[in-house]
Amino acid sequence: MYMDVMGWRLDWTAARNRLLGSSRFQAWASRTPIVRLVARRNARHLFDLTAGFVYTQIAAALIDSGLFAALGQRPLSLAEAARIADLSEDAALTLLRAAMALDLTEPAEGLWTLGSRGAMLSGTAGVPEMIAHHRLLYRDLADPLGMLRRDSGGALAALWHYGGDADPEAVANYSALMAASQPMVAAQALAAYRFGRHQRHLDIGGGVGRFISAVAPTAPRLAFGLFDLPPVVAQAAPRLAAAGLASRVTLHPGSFRTDPVPTGYDLVTLVRVLHDHDDAPAQALLRSIRESLPQHGRLLIVEPMAETRGAEPVGHAYFGFYLAAMRSGRPRTAGEIESMLRTAGFRSIRELSTPLPLVARALLVDR
Repeated sequence: MYMDVMGWRLDWTAARNRLLGSSRFQAWASRTPIVRLVARRNARHLFDLTAGFVYTQIAAALIDSGLFAALGQRPLSLAEAARIADLSEDAALTLLRAAMALDLTEPAEGLWTLGSRGAMLSGTAGVPEMIAHHRLLYRDLADPLGMLRRDSGGALAALWHYGGDADPEAVANYSALMAASQPMVAAQALAAYRFGRHQRHLDIGGGVGRFISAVAPTAPRLAFGLFDLPPVVAQAAPRLAAAGLASRVTLHPGSFRTDPVPTGYDLVTLVRVLHDHDDAPAQALLRSIRESLPQHGRLLIVEPMAETRGAEPVGHAYFGFYLAAMRSGRPRTAGEIESMLRTAGFRSIRELSTPLPLVARALLVDR
């Protein structure tokens, strides 16, 4: 029966692809009402596959030039925009018009301001920083097959590799990027789960403490622990102290690859941690977490997941290649993570609803 179904699906897919790949069918579809609308939409998607890199570089140029930040403050004349970006007026106009086509900018009363998509981008913490950070990813993707074939890491892997002999600048760059993009992920977790029901919360891979800082105001009686590599924890300490959280946070410098997970916490969180690691260390981490939890302890996993409905390209396409460039980790479906959790000994697993699953989904696990 299974082979019959597989055979039917392969036959149907082959027939569909022959039809869609036919120039005669495409010409007919472009002329036929109703079908023409679908054909035009598909043509736009195909063109975006070709032009997508150009679009992202336009956004990067707008940010790197300083124009994005300046337009977020007030409308600018063309002459002002050219001066801020250190471009001729013709070049500045080319950039502004290109950004306008992407709804990042728009002209108004002889001045330039942010477009509606640009305004949304300015209000989404972490996205401009991620766009700027992508210049490292693009170095690796200049030769995507070479990136997939080589054993050693490229530009992105060098940034993310910050072990005991880490370059302090690499640690700072990584931590700054994660801190900047953390708020939009933290918002998903806070909307999905009530942290105040717990007494002690350990954030593994907690970076400089941005997630803890987001949770703390919502649960004033909650004590925290932060477990991360020593160079990262060293940067977290002054930031948490400045936020008035030093007395509420116990710092645990170490590596979950070599050190046991700290005990005494009834909630453990993994926020964008699991997908950064290959299956073997990720599986070992889940097993260590279960051993560290008390009888009624919980684990909360918050991260982007593959095959999320409505956001399919984010998983295997974007994060698949991003993590391949990192030379560590892979995007996983919720089902794959659940299977790993059951292998680690967890039994009660359920998904919590988040406002923007594209940004992050959440799995709540009872020990």
